[in-house]
Amino acid sequence: MGGTEHLTVQREGATLVLTLNRPDAKNALSLPMLVGLYDGWLAADEDDAIRSIVLTGAGGAFCAGMDLKALAGKGMTGQQYRDRLTADPDLHWKAMLRHHRPRKPVIAAVEGACVAGGTEILQGTDIRVAGESATFGLFEVRRGLFPIGGSTVRLQRQIPRTHALEMLLTGRPYTAREAADIGLIGHVVPDGTALAEALEIAERINACGPLAVEAVKASVYETAEMTETDGLAAELARGWPVFDTADAKEGARAFAEKRPPVYKRA
Repeated sequence: MGGTEHLTVQREGATLVLTLNRPDAKNALSLPMLVGLYDGWLAADEDDAIRSIVLTGAGGAFCAGMDLKALAGKGMTGQQYRDRLTADPDLHWKAMLRHHRPRKPVIAAVEGACVAGGTEILQGTDIRVAGESATFGLFEVRRGLFPIGGSTVRLQRQIPRTHALEMLLTGRPYTAREAADIGLIGHVVPDGTALAEALEIAERINACGPLAVEAVKASVYETAEMTETDGLAAELARGWPVFDTADAKEGARAFAEKRPPVYKRA
């Protein structure tokens, strides 16, 4: 199933579960973790049997941000990780969903700390579930740093600008309830149940036509900054071909026959 010592990969039916697995460091980003993440995104894109992705963290935390020493490869066994970064200097940005968008829906299941680089990765996911004790925030300015993982661009497009600027400029932590209130996450659930809730959402997605799901996701993102006229034209170009697929015909037959559809991505 792939993965690295800091990133585990598991299949749950048609869902690929990627787990940040460095609990002793609250899953701070390391080079092995980033390499595993990017490989996971690619594996999901390339496997038609995978219809959704869940991203979560081990040990009661999501991600506490970047570990600069670990990113540099210090203390890491395995030259292969440094070789991968040398071969693709953009790999870490792709892993963090800054320069790569998986075509399958990505659901974040957050427990505990989801701060700095964790909140930046979160902004690259599509649906977000958090345990009620989860914590969010972009702490970079408190350390004299810049949140260069995309937050000054993405955050204001995902939540109201006043909230985006407060989060970016104060560097304060936000509770899960606060994050839900401003629209950063969609679900707050009892602690320890975020992964289960995310998998339930994934199952509902998996039951839908995969070609339709991927086309809908692509349309939402590609039209986000278009005018309404351009967006509607792009939506028609993206969506109309879906009606001519075997998936669409199966969906219609299943509805008429009052049975669950069986999609084969054709």
